[in-house]
Amino acid sequence: MVARVNTVAFQGIEVLGIDVQVQMSGGLVAFTVVGLPDKAVGESRERVRAALHALGLALPAKRITVNLAPADVLKEGSHFDLPIALGLLTVMGVLPDAEIARYVALGELALDGALTPVAGVLPAAIDALASDRGLICPAACGGEAAWAGPDLDVLAPANLLALINHFKGTQVLTPPKPRLQEQDAPPPDLRDVKGNETAKRALEVAAAGSHNLLMIGPPGSGKSMLAARLPGLLPPLDPAEALEVSMIHSVGGLLEEGRLLRQRPYRAPHQSASLPALVGGGTRAKPGEISLAHQGVLFLDELPEFPRPLLEALRQPLETGKAVVSRANHHVTYPARVQLVAAMNPCRCGHLDDASLACARAPKCAADYQSKISGPLFDRIDLHIDVPAVSPADLSLPPPAEGSADIAARVAVARAIQAERYGGFGPYPAGRTVRTNAEADGELLEKVASPDAPGRALLTEAAERLKLSARGYHRVMRVGRTLADLDGVEGVKRRHIAEALSYRRIAPGR
Repeated sequence: MVARVNTVAFQGIEVLGIDVQVQMSGGLVAFTVVGLPDKAVGESRERVRAALHALGLALPAKRITVNLAPADVLKEGSHFDLPIALGLLTVMGVLPDAEIARYVALGELALDGALTPVAGVLPAAIDALASDRGLICPAACGGEAAWAGPDLDVLAPANLLALINHFKGTQVLTPPKPRLQEQDAPPPDLRDVKGNETAKRALEVAAAGSHNLLMIGPPGSGKSMLAARLPGLLPPLDPAEALEVSMIHSVGGLLEEGRLLRQRPYRAPHQSASLPALVGGGTRAKPGEISLAHQGVLFLDELPEFPRPLLEALRQPLETGKAVVSRANHHVTYPARVQLVAAMNPCRCGHLDDASLACARAPKCAADYQSKISGPLFDRIDLHIDVPAVSPADLSLPPPAEGSADIAARVAVARAIQAERYGGFGPYPAGRTVRTNAEADGELLEKVASPDAPGRALLTEAAERLKLSARGYHRVMRVGRTLADLDGVEGVKRRHIAEALSYRRIAPGR
């Protein structure tokens, strides 16, 4: 007899169906797992054996062969423990074969038979619903699986014994309920930032259109403070975005207790981060920081201190909204539609504009320091602003009257205008959605962001004088469209183009 159990493997957030085939036959006593398993899958033999022993069951003295089909797909992760155990229990006659075939199973077994959490339950649940099957997963992941839909039959036992009793009718497993991530402490308020009104305005524009932002200023001028307050200006994730972001975090094993995210991610990796940590990769091609920040903010502090190859690797994801991890036998693609916010000093010492504090190598040190950022990467950043040091007079002022809540209300209105506008242009090509002005390009950008005649003349003249690239030209149009949305006007005017141009700097070295 051969027992079959359905489970899954992952390539990025894509789900591949895996058929776990378990056979017991005569011959030399052995327990073999074949089908290109990695070390974690190969070690499942001992975990499964111990878990069954904890239930009072011993494996027969036979030759046991477990085949993970298709055999040419690499099987990674400990979630194959549960389907292998279910296959063994089926072939031993403990569980009904027809009932098990109705489910997709994944979970890691402890030595005492308990089921421990695994990564990827949410995309597995969505795939199971699409294939008209149920899902068996650990109890800690039940709230995550329940988000796939009310029509999905989810069994989330705490241990293997509870699952056996459920199929035998001596115990009933209660369907899990969807769970949301608990509300964290409110984000820092912009009311804490004194002075730097231009930087606050740029932060509002960046939030309204999801534009990339670069802040340049001396140490202590408030660049990190401003970046930390950006999440407080952004609207919460809508249901579709929350599901998409949570799937990435699920594959990365970062959903706490299976709770879906509702706040936009804010990731701030250190300069010592490796290329796989930032873009994605490693032995199991896990999502990197740029994918974990999908639909949120990726903050890179002290931008020139990041290694040059790592910064150059950001160019494609920033342009396409996807991070592609290439391997010899397959490619893994993760969504990476992020809002990049970066901060840097004008030079290594940070005091280029203060002759009393600047080093002896100024201004050459500034050119050397800023040249670590390539022109193509610099060109992909929509807003470039100088953040000067805050004067003692500003610090002695009372807190500003306008805080994050006031600005967030204006941002929400501008984003609602964009959602209505781009919703009327669908459907888009498969795999592409446009929610904000930063995502509009090509013919769509010309339709929605073309300025009036005075604005077009100003943009053309500025492009010639500033030597703007075609990418820079279109990014000015995007920012102008966002400024018009903040003003609540239909067309992009000359004043919007003028302000958008004020946020462009000439790339270092030009």
